[in-house]
Amino acid sequence: MFQMGDSAPGRVTVYSIQGCPHCMQAKATLRLLGVPVYDVDLSSHSELRARVKELTGHSTVPQIFFNSVHVGGNNDLQKLSPEELQRLVSLVKEEPLSGDAPPLPEQSQSEDSFCILKITTFLSFTVKNSVDYKGMSVNPAFERYCELAIQLQRVELLSLSREEKLAFFINLYNALVIHGYLRLGAPTNMWQRYRFFNYVSYLIGGEVFTLQDIENGILRGNRKGVAQLRRPFSKTDPRLQVALPDAEPLIHFALNCGAKGCPPIKTYTPQDIDSQLRTAAEAFLENDDGCVVDSVKQEVRLSQIFKWYKADFGGTDEKLLRWVLDHMGDSPKKTSLQGVLSAGKTKVSFLPYDWSSNSTH
Repeated sequence: MFQMGDSAPGRVTVYSIQGCPHCMQAKATLRLLGVPVYDVDLSSHSELRARVKELTGHSTVPQIFFNSVHVGGNNDLQKLSPEELQRLVSLVKEEPLSGDAPPLPEQSQSEDSFCILKITTFLSFTVKNSVDYKGMSVNPAFERYCELAIQLQRVELLSLSREEKLAFFINLYNALVIHGYLRLGAPTNMWQRYRFFNYVSYLIGGEVFTLQDIENGILRGNRKGVAQLRRPFSKTDPRLQVALPDAEPLIHFALNCGAKGCPPIKTYTPQDIDSQLRTAAEAFLENDDGCVVDSVKQEVRLSQIFKWYKADFGGTDEKLLRWVLDHMGDSPKKTSLQGVLSAGKTKVSFLPYDWSSNSTH
């Protein structure tokens, strides 16, 4: 199973500051060891500086710990014999952290859970609705992403608010799709897409979540997805406790499955998440890939998204069109739609969906 997670009970802790060449060299070396690496930026967490100096006797960076074993700085790391390095790696992979483990920043649950927001900085490679997968694959930001994704297994999902769940899982979905494309390549047919979305997964809070689980299980309130015979989570599945109580239709204008027909990728935050999602819906509907109003034919042509998830928008053409009207921004298109609807007997049809990859190359 494709997961960005590591079951090692221990960790490597690196105290560093941004721009430090010794820190960057140390972290590059540690990345090759296949163990969880927690990078603590002391320029952002100055409250830990005194504690680190007390533990190490040094005020210089980096300072490196394998579990509770202090290795020292970058020079000390590079001078370790292969045998000693292997012993330390085995320690992290086999021994849990003890009570005297080096400290991590004191984080609120919200901050801890939204470590993923930091790693979605690599979404900045998007250009409009395209992704520079080639550039992303060789950028250090992607390596940093892989390191931080390991921390997802310690997120306490049950303590997240509705707003936190929305932002967290939307960002995670979009990041995981990109990660899957980088590791496995883009699916090119219906069967490959089905496998991709039921296979690519992260380990989050001790449970495995596939892309299908995130979209249909969490964000759609445990509803059947397209071509799914049953709900993602059974009544006894612990992941069901994390699911939203009801489907949130607005997520369909934030989730990007890697195709050109999808909404653009953005990073969402829990503050004012509903307003952010509504803005995304307005932008999608204003675009002719999302909605076309033909006043002459009394016809409204909508993205296939509205066909696939019609139940989320009311389940009938009438309720669907009312939802679309209510979520449009003030524009000539909205005025046209109001005119078509007031005339009655509006025809609803669906636009072709562009499944080609959103790669810039």
